Amino acid sequence: MAAMDVIVEKLMTVWRRPAVRRIFPLLFLLISSVGSILKELELVPPSYFSSSKNFFNLYFVKVSWGWTLLLLTPFLLISSSVHRGASLLGQRLLSLAVATAVWYICTETFLYIEDATGACFESKTSLLATNEFASKATCRRAGFNWRGQDISGHSFILTYSSLLIMEETSPMAILRTASLPALARTVLNLLYVALNLIVMTWVWMFVCTSVYFHHPIDKLLGTICGLLGWYLTYKYWYLKPFSPGLPPQRQLKEQKQHA
Repeated sequence: MAAMDVIVEKLMTVWRRPAVRRIFPLLFLLISSVGSILKELELVPPSYFSSSKNFFNLYFVKVSWGWTLLLLTPFLLISSSVHRGASLLGQRLLSLAVATAVWYICTETFLYIEDATGACFESKTSLLATNEFASKATCRRAGFNWRGQDISGHSFILTYSSLLIMEETSPMAILRTASLPALARTVLNLLYVALNLIVMTWVWMFVCTSVYFHHPIDKLLGTICGLLGWYLTYKYWYLKPFSPGLPPQRQLKEQKQHA
C-alpha cells in the first residue's frame, strides 16, 4: 500500500495549505459567474455533459448527498475512534445531522419557491399559461412545461458537499501519526482518497452545471446558499460552546488564532 500512502500524503499536502482552504470556497463563485457568462454567450459547444442524462449526473449528482454521507460517515467513525472519545464521535455525527438538515431545508425551500413563483405552459416556447395545473408535479405529469424561479439545487449541493468534506477530513494529518491497526489505516486511506475523488467529481459537475444549465441568477443563488450553509456553521456557529464544534485539527487551529 506504499502507493496509497504517497497519494494520501500528496492530497494532505494540498489541503494543508491555508491558501487552498481560503480560495476553495471562492472558486465556486468564480466558476458559477464565468460559466454563466459562457453559457449566455453560447461559447461552450454541446458535449456528453450537456445532457442531463449523462452517467455522472444520473448516478452521482442526483444522489450526491447519499454519496457524501456514504463515504464521510465511516471516515468519521474510524477517525473518532482514534481519539477514543464517544463525545467526539457524537459531535461529528451531530455535524452530519446538522448538514443533512441544511440540505433538506434548502432543497425543500427551492422546490416551494419554484412552485410558488411558477406557471404551467403547454411547451417550452409557449407564451400562454394554463391555469389548469397549480403545481410543477401535476403540470409535468400532464406532459406540460413548468416555469418558475428554479434555484439550482445542483449548484447548492455540489458547493455545500464539497466544503463539508473539506472541513470534516481536515483531521487526516493527525490520523496519519496515530497508532492504528493496519486494516483500519488502510480503510481510512481508501476513504480519504475516495472523498477527494468525489470532491473532484463535484467540482467538475459544478463546472458542467455552470456552463450548460439554469439561468445565471438561479445558479448564483444556489451557490450562495451552499456557501452560507457552510459559513454559518463552520465559520460561526461551530466556534460557539453550544454546537457540534469543529473537527479536532480545525479546533486546535482556531484556538491558536484566537489566543
